[in-house]
Amino acid sequence: MKTSLALFLTLIVSVASTVPSFAAGDRFALVIGNSKYPDADAPLKEPINDARDVADELKRDGFTVEIGENLIGDNMRRAFDRLYNKLRPGSVAMIFFSGFGIQSNRQSYMIPVDAQIWTESDVRRDGLSLETVLGEINNRGAGVKIALVDASRRNPYERRFRPGSSGLAPVIAPNGTLVMYSAALSSVVSDNGGDHSLFVQELLKEIRVPDLSAEEALNRTRLGVTRASNREQQPYMSSSLAEDFAFIGNAGSGSRPAPPPVVPPPVALQTPPSSPPPLPPVNDQPLQPPKIETPTPPPLIVDKPVDKPSTQLALADDPTIKSLTDKLNANPDDASALYRRGQVYASKGAYSLAIKDFDDTLRINPKDVEALNNRCWARAVVGDLQSALKDCNEALRLRPNFVDALDSRGLVNLKSGLTKNAITDFDAALRINPRLSSSLYGRGLARQRSGSISEGNVDIANAKAMDPNIVQEFDSYGVR
Repeated sequence: MKTSLALFLTLIVSVASTVPSFAAGDRFALVIGNSKYPDADAPLKEPINDARDVADELKRDGFTVEIGENLIGDNMRRAFDRLYNKLRPGSVAMIFFSGFGIQSNRQSYMIPVDAQIWTESDVRRDGLSLETVLGEINNRGAGVKIALVDASRRNPYERRFRPGSSGLAPVIAPNGTLVMYSAALSSVVSDNGGDHSLFVQELLKEIRVPDLSAEEALNRTRLGVTRASNREQQPYMSSSLAEDFAFIGNAGSGSRPAPPPVVPPPVALQTPPSSPPPLPPVNDQPLQPPKIETPTPPPLIVDKPVDKPSTQLALADDPTIKSLTDKLNANPDDASALYRRGQVYASKGAYSLAIKDFDDTLRINPKDVEALNNRCWARAVVGDLQSALKDCNEALRLRPNFVDALDSRGLVNLKSGLTKNAITDFDAALRINPRLSSSLYGRGLARQRSGSISEGNVDIANAKAMDPNIVQEFDSYGVR
């Protein structure tokens, strides 16, 4: 994978004693807060409040600001077009986006609220590529380009096509660009339950410091978030700024001393001598699970989930299912519509309906490996383990090293009590994608069942560090 060396170099901090100012007419910002995604269980609490506060601060700092809330795709594109048209050579251009973001094909995409995402190609169709946006801003002559993206959230689309990478990807940006994500590459964070994100709280605190360069302000933001979250959230930052820029200059109050370096609390990472090498670190910091006080794991309980009681009523009013059903009424052999409706059913807990749609998809195309894998997973969830195993085996025969099918077959073997086979499958999946939290958590459970308590505890702790919702996810599969 070709990656810009600048992404991984130490950030260059200016040693100049003064910071040049930019006139108010030279500073332009587009601030977007997307909260109401129909596919999410509930609106996000933070983006709207965060966007409004960031917009207010930038206005005080001399930016001409446009703010957008809950923008659909067409409106997001028009808003960016208006930003492009304002820029002149030497302008400062800043974008702030809070909402859902997805990485696909090694690029990060900002997702509008009306996105219809079922496959990775849908991400590229409906999302707005951060690299493309920065490239166009650069083409319009902007001298300083800043992108702050608070979108490293676990999104509602992941389980529809089970992408190999969560979170956001490194950005290859033009010279003169400063990019910051609210979390490390390929990592996700949960909303903190409050009205504002930790990232924006720290950001506003630092950009209000007069005469502090943008690089230093955002570096201090990164340190503040890392410290406040006890290292659970570590923002990503990349800079190729060629000139000094400050959000506030010459305000008369001077700058505060730099904060002390982050000192992590003492944490015991249990890595038995016989365990494989630890996972690659996030942002060069090793994953450090909490010390395990009780060496004996709880018993593995396997339930047989059934379709949720309220599912039928909820499905009757679902607009996506209605739309797909209309397509199928017009053409019962529309394999794409069958597959997508099956994914919707599965995401809503209607497993029997999902399996039926995957059955019909495979009747039309018996070699559809995605449908085979998804039917394997759905059958595993409801406890039809022998049929699930046949599906996963066939998917892997058609596409060897298919990481999603290895992960699904690991779940089948785990629920079947075949712990050695489960470990083998999860090992294979993790060799392909070391950050697949479901395989890591599943391997941890399997290792505990096989007697490797310490190794299992480490896997489980690391999986929880990657995905705080992983326990609930496996509980929904009938495994706890």
